[in-house]
Amino acid sequence: MRRRNERSSMLGRELELLMGERQTLLQVVGATAALIASLDSRQLPLGAVKSADLVASTINSLPDETLRDALAAVHAEIEEERVVIG
Repeated sequence: MRRRNERSSMLGRELELLMGERQTLLQVVGATAALIASLDSRQLPLGAVKSADLVASTINSLPDETLRDALAAVHAEIEEERVVIG
């Protein structure tokens, strides 16, 4: 029984760590999405266009719910032609 409690406790701690990491990753993705949405690709240096496109494509491949969670994590809303960070 004691071993079972130890395993449950370890799993609980691991779950807390993973949830903390998820929150940090959501903040990174949300901030990145807001940044990418605010960029004018015509004004980017040529070398940055490929990287910006890769980031934008990756963000666009996220499930809608995950992207909404990421934007909410940084209090950002992406609207047409502008980004609002609250």
